[in-house]
Amino acid sequence: MGCFVSTVKDTGGNRRRPGNIGDVTVFVPGLRIPKPVDIPQSLGDHLSKSLLERLSALRTRIVIMASQEGPTITRTRRRSISQHGRSILGDLIQALNDYLPVLLGLVKDGSLLQHKVQFVWINQEDNVEETAMSSAWYEVLSVLHLMAALSFLQANLLLLPRMSSDGFQPKVSEENRRSSIDIFLKAAGYLDCAVRHILPQLPPELRRDLPVDLAEGVLRALCLQALGQSVDIQLGLAIDSTKATLAVKRRLACEMGKYWQQAQDNITNLPLTNGWGEKHKLFVKWKYIEARAAAYYYHGLILDEGNTEKSHGMAVAALQAADEYLKESKKTCEAFNIAPPLSRNPTLWGTMKYLSEKIPKDTSSKVRINRDLYSYEKIMETAPTLPDFALALKPDEFQLPVVDTCWYNEKPNKVQINGDRK
Repeated sequence: MGCFVSTVKDTGGNRRRPGNIGDVTVFVPGLRIPKPVDIPQSLGDHLSKSLLERLSALRTRIVIMASQEGPTITRTRRRSISQHGRSILGDLIQALNDYLPVLLGLVKDGSLLQHKVQFVWINQEDNVEETAMSSAWYEVLSVLHLMAALSFLQANLLLLPRMSSDGFQPKVSEENRRSSIDIFLKAAGYLDCAVRHILPQLPPELRRDLPVDLAEGVLRALCLQALGQSVDIQLGLAIDSTKATLAVKRRLACEMGKYWQQAQDNITNLPLTNGWGEKHKLFVKWKYIEARAAAYYYHGLILDEGNTEKSHGMAVAALQAADEYLKESKKTCEAFNIAPPLSRNPTLWGTMKYLSEKIPKDTSSKVRINRDLYSYEKIMETAPTLPDFALALKPDEFQLPVVDTCWYNEKPNKVQINGDRK
């Protein structure tokens, strides 16, 4: 079916890992970089020269762009511009989009051509640094993973605070926040497609041999991360809106917590033990704890609107829980930033800027007032249960493109589509 080769040798210059990735608002998985493969040699007896050249040229373009720019675009740069004036990230995503419909010709209708080429990629989150598989589906999976990772990079650049025109504290514009949600949902769509439609195409023996950064749990966690960060931005927009009620904010905070909890559940038991993998776990843990702080804060405010001693006591307990989660999130954030590759947080903004100021203040105030009204023993020591809301946000639906028409121009005695030479 397919050949699996992995090695820690001969990874070449493409394997450079950045030691410091700069400002991080969005965790970006370690980029998987394709290595050159000789497509004409592998498929020369089966396809026309023009199709071989096109398939090879499209992949080589990605190899060159990713190997040259991969080590640098993972570091924070507010502007990443190519010589043609377009973003390098955008150019690379476009190159992957151009390649995908031509690549899919290798798997059309179960073609045996899918096993003729040994595709090689360098891994970032696996101790085995290089993985080669004789499977075009593995190549499709790797392409979708890279498209998602580049989308995360785009979102991170959009969400870095910039100095405002009024000269006050750096901000993230509403336009950038809304644009980042679109990018997150698109990235989630790539990952959802990878889990639901591409992984099932790989036979069990190949799925077992996939590098850990392509494991189903990692792909699901990244998809859920994209949704969780989208809801985080929605909550920040609601905080800025005078029309958003406490109930709306609590619902968003609770949903955000569920996305991050599910992301954490998907990677808890995976062997993500090297730098990138451990950093990924810490990021998910950090954001889950932050989301819990937000959910308990808004739940506490709503409980405090009640007129009973019990509701006020529960409100105090919820706000105290929010304060404890906030303190814990700061510790986890520090652990995330010092985990290799090193990173740092940009100027605090959005949801957490607001909550980092409001939670300690409101908690202290409510505890003091209610302790004057009620005895300490009557204030609940355990946090009340958070409401359970259905998750509303879904990934954008991403469908694999139609196989490029260049495949249908092949002469019958050249192309092997259904497994037999014609």
